[in-house]
Amino acid sequence: MSLVATDSLQAADTAWLMTATALVLLMTLPGVALFYAGMVRRKNVLNTMACVLGVAAVVSLAWFALGYSLAFGAGSAWIGNLGRAWFAGLHYLHEGRQVAVSHVAPHLPESVYAMFQLSFAIITAALVVGAFVERMRFSAVLWFAALWSLVVYAPIAHWVWEPGGWLATLGALDFAGGAVVHVNAGVAGLVCAYVLGPRQGYGKLPFEPYSLALTMMGASLLWVGWFGFNAGSALAADGRAGLAMAVTHIAAAAGALGWMVAEWIARRRPSLLGLCSGLVGGLVAITPAAGFVRPGSAALIGLVAGVACYWGATVLKRWLKADDSLDVFGVHGVGGLVGSLLTGWLADPRIGGVGGNALTQLLAVGAVALYSAAGTLLVLGVVRVLVGLRVAPEAEQAGLDLAEHRESLGH
Repeated sequence: MSLVATDSLQAADTAWLMTATALVLLMTLPGVALFYAGMVRRKNVLNTMACVLGVAAVVSLAWFALGYSLAFGAGSAWIGNLGRAWFAGLHYLHEGRQVAVSHVAPHLPESVYAMFQLSFAIITAALVVGAFVERMRFSAVLWFAALWSLVVYAPIAHWVWEPGGWLATLGALDFAGGAVVHVNAGVAGLVCAYVLGPRQGYGKLPFEPYSLALTMMGASLLWVGWFGFNAGSALAADGRAGLAMAVTHIAAAAGALGWMVAEWIARRRPSLLGLCSGLVGGLVAITPAAGFVRPGSAALIGLVAGVACYWGATVLKRWLKADDSLDVFGVHGVGGLVGSLLTGWLADPRIGGVGGNALTQLLAVGAVALYSAAGTLLVLGVVRVLVGLRVAPEAEQAGLDLAEHRESLGH
């Protein structure tokens, strides 16, 4: 921890990061909650929302207790230190007009930087929920999120985003989380889907979504909140942040249209769900590239991602034979991979000051995927011993709203 004079901080940058933090939290609450809840069956809507909200709560406490220090403490290429553990280190001293700052962002109060990074930890864990909805115990979800954020998310964030992390020193480019957030969440979701097994009736019964209107509202909140996600990752209110905001919007639009056209050709009908999924795919893919590419490159990234994520959620999903309920791997895993690799080819040194390398990007994505898979298996094993993973068959049949919460949407 370093203490600096409060008047050495950049007020505009601080204000923007506080705003960006609120936008990223908006992506989870209510964005992901609505996006996911609209796609599950009526009897599981409230449980899905409860899972997202519960994840946000437990990850928040785990982050300030240990996660932030493990992710952004200096001193090792593999993991941080415990200098800011147990809710310590985010000091503000009124009498001495001093404030704690991070070595990663010395122009911001560390409380703001830690909160901004927390919003990423929250949404990453919340995204995984979409892979196992409608069949995992609520207690297991909470244990999984807390442990996974410490065992899996924090080390990966350190590798990529702490300047001394081993992938950062190799030159891996991940502006706002293509690998750290999306490949990580996608692979973890796929592992969860395999371990828990398919839902009752999967592939045999129609699983009617409760309300695609809710899903559309959730997707729209994700689109808006993503400006904080990507433009906020500039850590300044400057021209690079402005460009990151513009390319984010362009890629989202291109992703929506890319998925729509692919679906229109394959199924002879465009769907609202496809448009929503495509815009998310475009947003996912531009995330690692947002601070490194020009607008034309963003359009290409979004278009490729829209088509690739449609393939991931349909053809690849059938090949994998996993009940990844809401296509976490198909959209976030595939989109994160596409975006990370294209960043290696399309990064413009005139924008970010560094060039990309496709092989380095592939190494980074591969390392993140392997560690995420192994760490997720470990965490699931621990949670299985602690509280069990899957609800009883009769509870799954009745719906998790009633079985887990004794609540229902009514009639």
